[in-house]
Amino acid sequence: MTMRVLLTGGTGYIGAAVLDRLVSGGHQVTAVVRSAEKAGLVRAKGAEPAVADLADGDALEKLAAASDGVIHVASPGDETSATVDEVAVTSFLRALRNTDRPFVHTTGVWLHGSGSAITESSGMNAPRLTAWRVPLGKLVRDARSIRTSVIAPAVVYGHGGGLLNLVAAGPRTAGNTPALTMIGPGDQHWSTVHVDDLAELYVLALEKAPAGSYFIGAGGANPTVREITEAVSRSVGLAGRVEPEPVVQTLDRLGLLGEALLLDQQASGDTARRVLGWSPTGPSVLDDIARTDF
Repeated sequence: MTMRVLLTGGTGYIGAAVLDRLVSGGHQVTAVVRSAEKAGLVRAKGAEPAVADLADGDALEKLAAASDGVIHVASPGDETSATVDEVAVTSFLRALRNTDRPFVHTTGVWLHGSGSAITESSGMNAPRLTAWRVPLGKLVRDARSIRTSVIAPAVVYGHGGGLLNLVAAGPRTAGNTPALTMIGPGDQHWSTVHVDDLAELYVLALEKAPAGSYFIGAGGANPTVREITEAVSRSVGLAGRVEPEPVVQTLDRLGLLGEALLLDQQASGDTARRVLGWSPTGPSVLDDIARTDF
């Protein structure tokens, strides 16, 4: 069934993939953008732009009320993120209350902290960078008379985007055979998901997720940071050479992001497979790295 979908973040890394999947699936998309330049980008993809600020609750509420459902992916990614996201989420919930329309919200797998078998029922132990997302995710899931769902993406990769660029830009050691410095000791695992598979999950949640659902968007591969960095090292011409980085140096170099990237996480995403029929088909993160020109 064709839906009129309001999408935030449609020009971002994840949101652009979601926009493509919505349009290819026949949905009519209104994409919230911040400028005329961004409006042109989404219009070229077949969406109708709506120029609005994520901090403008009244504008967001009106746009959401005119839609059949909302997918919220955008975040400023700075110190305003918590405040802006609270405005956006509460505005969408007001617009959709008592309609049973879908609202798909975004958190992240980092909220669960470290764990070797993370599932949707695992407790929350969020790093400081993303701790503010925990209460908002609960607010969304607890909403009544709205078909809410929350997606927690793993580390996203594909098409040359995402955090793998941070790995590739890491410090090199000195000497004639430089090595790529890992984020931390390298023995921590990262749960991963291809951006196109993640986009498919968002659309499946929009179309058929039960109210109050929560899905971890993980493709099933949980390589170590050493494995990832060795693959990136080969891709950038360093022949797979890597060196660990003391934790204190990682935290000094990357701050709160470093704290999150030092988490040791392994997640499966099995709930989305079982409930929504999600079937990730993208290349593994290591295969993707091998074909990426950083």
